[in-house]
Amino acid sequence: MKPCIITNNPMSKNELEGKYKIEFVSGSTMEVYKKTRDFVHQGHRLLTHPIISSIKPNEVPYRTIVVTDIKYPEVDFQSLQYMEEAIQTTEKFLRDFGIPKWNERVLEDFQLIDYDLIYHALTK
Repeated sequence: MKPCIITNNPMSKNELEGKYKIEFVSGSTMEVYKKTRDFVHQGHRLLTHPIISSIKPNEVPYRTIVVTDIKYPEVDFQSLQYMEEAIQTTEKFLRDFGIPKWNERVLEDFQLIDYDLIYHALTK
């Protein structure tokens, strides 16, 4: 059983494709959270926490989340709670602080940070 990867990070997609099932989201971190919440509603369970770094959620343009590949018959309420809290926290930061305008080099750094966190979570 291989986990499923939900991401909007092109680096995570490119590096993990073929090794894991990838659900690529063409959109924001918030859209990744909502897609992951949809997976949880379908019976998947979180294997990584949606907010896994100390960077504020409005500042992170990329997010990769790992869920179970199999669907369980019941919704895992702990996974659902984590997703709802991530969405609420991100909405608050977006409302209060907005989204910074990052240059291409910084965006590439964010891709690497997000990929590195997930890579190490998957290999440990």
